[in-house]
Amino acid sequence: MDLSALQSTLRDFAAARHWQAFHTPKNLSTALMVEAAELAEIFQWMTPEASQQAHTDATVKEHIADEVADVLLYLVQLADHCDIDVAKAVGNKLVKNAVKHPLPSGDL
Repeated sequence: MDLSALQSTLRDFAAARHWQAFHTPKNLSTALMVEAAELAEIFQWMTPEASQQAHTDATVKEHIADEVADVLLYLVQLADHCDIDVAKAVGNKLVKNAVKHPLPSGDL
């Protein structure tokens, strides 16, 4: 997936609908949280075992996919508006996580 191309597509999509004034970091981050909550809602009352099997139902899988896409689209737009290089940010965060959460002694 080419995130730069996706960001450009999303910019064009918003501009064609005159949404730029509404696509502030505050609004995009709020929309991201709403979509993440909609994703969580799918699994809310499932047992852990049922949640692991939910994607085997085609209708549920499509619903999950739609919400995952919504979360990603808002996240990509937020990164774009905040001038964040997603690949670089992810790489940096993985390094920070490795320092913060080192392997237990004896594990390689």
